Amino acid sequence: MPHLRFVSIGTNDLTQYTMAADRMSPQLAYLTDPWQPAVLRLIDHTCKEGKKFNTAVGVCGEAAADPLLACVLTGLGVNSLSAASTAIAGVGAQLAAVDLETCQKAAAVALNAEGATNARALVREMLLGDKA
Repeated sequence: MPHLRFVSIGTNDLTQYTMAADRMSPQLAYLTDPWQPAVLRLIDHTCKEGKKFNTAVGVCGEAAADPLLACVLTGLGVNSLSAASTAIAGVGAQLAAVDLETCQKAAAVALNAEGATNARALVREMLLGDKA
């Protein structure tokens, strides 16, 4: 990363390749969830390396459009999010409701969760007080 100014992570492809699951397969859909802790660990590692070399890390894809996951990504050290315009208000409102320390705690919870469903539920409860 010492020669890069930025890195952009496409979470849809990253998730598909990390979990070895075709996005088009309904039987494997549960594996193509960007909340998968394995995927989040890769993003975390990329952010840590980016920070060492002063390289900005951005995320695009469905993950950037999820308000709760945007908090986790921010907590991991992601510098920018690229999402559909329809998601901006929700993501912005959620990020405005929390501070960086809370995002970092949410990231730690998601990284240590037992699967995507558990990660999402734990972060949802932490940030929203919901038990969904």
